[in-house]
Amino acid sequence: MSTDAGTIRTAFDGPQRALGAEFMEWEGWCWPNHFGDPVAEHNAVRRHVGVWDESPLRKWDFTGPDALAAADRIFTNDMLGLEIGQVRYAPFCDANGKMVGDGTVFKFTDASCWVITALDSDLDHMNDVVAGMDVSIEAITEDLPHVQLQGPGARELLAGLVDEEIEALGYFRFLPHQVHVGRAPCWVSRTGYSGELGYEIFCDPDYAEEIWAALTGAGATPYGLAAVETLRIESGLIFIGYDYFQHETDPFDMSLDKVIRLDGGDFQGKEALAETAKSPPRRLVTLSLEGSEVPEYGAAVTKDGEPAGTLTSPCESPTLGRVIGMAALETRFARKGETVEVALGDGSVAATVDDFPVYDPEKRRPRS
Repeated sequence: MSTDAGTIRTAFDGPQRALGAEFMEWEGWCWPNHFGDPVAEHNAVRRHVGVWDESPLRKWDFTGPDALAAADRIFTNDMLGLEIGQVRYAPFCDANGKMVGDGTVFKFTDASCWVITALDSDLDHMNDVVAGMDVSIEAITEDLPHVQLQGPGARELLAGLVDEEIEALGYFRFLPHQVHVGRAPCWVSRTGYSGELGYEIFCDPDYAEEIWAALTGAGATPYGLAAVETLRIESGLIFIGYDYFQHETDPFDMSLDKVIRLDGGDFQGKEALAETAKSPPRRLVTLSLEGSEVPEYGAAVTKDGEPAGTLTSPCESPTLGRVIGMAALETRFARKGETVEVALGDGSVAATVDDFPVYDPEKRRPRS
């Protein structure tokens, strides 16, 4: 692990620089932005298989008798009900039911799990929520670099490198023991952030370059945040600081109903969310916009001149060949087929509420 003017570089940094990657800084870490052609990288993930260095996501090791109970108190989803080798996604909230972040929980044993979130500051929040519980939370981000292997060819590529059958590994499941990718010991999970079939591969820093060489040598195309952005917008995947904001956004604004359990558990913010659930004021949708210009992130959405919501994440979709965007709209305007206007320059552009997500709305591809 090295630093560049105070910015931390990941264990996969060397081979990515050798390929000419352009990097950007986010939350103190160096992330690959692109390798020269973000649209080609996007298309590689949609059509074949890509590999993305996602190491800077914050990883936390929960251990102790209350490890799963602690995760259950933090997150809105049922983490006590996890099976060994199962992963669940959820937001986590403050006492007012506003989002602090979102992430995943990986259950290893009844007394240990990994938690993956976005920010260093999440640790203070988690420690506050689990005060008095018998759990230790250790930061393991720098000890556990990882990549995403995403795309319709991911299973076949990985199966040719792993020393154990992974073809039967189910969606949002992981192998709670290490396997070898090439000669390198790793943990493998069937998760991702692309809207495609995919895996995440976690390893010791010493093996990172060897794993990168094995995956790219087998045909995986490196991609960076520019392609991640268009992939996630097409697939309706939210991102902190773009679609939701700490202590401001309600998870119902992000249409996260399926991962908010109100019929059990006692998680932070439950009482406030139970009230909101009766009539959520905003919903997350996809807008299909007219024209070829892409509005700004956070552009105002109106209906007949009255405020209707916010365009949170726009892009020109490489897959669909048109301008789209995720938007948090007032519920009364969030029906498919509803027409609205989106601020653009000194004027506005017409937009229509489309399927959410607009790409593979039934999410058949990641489950394939």
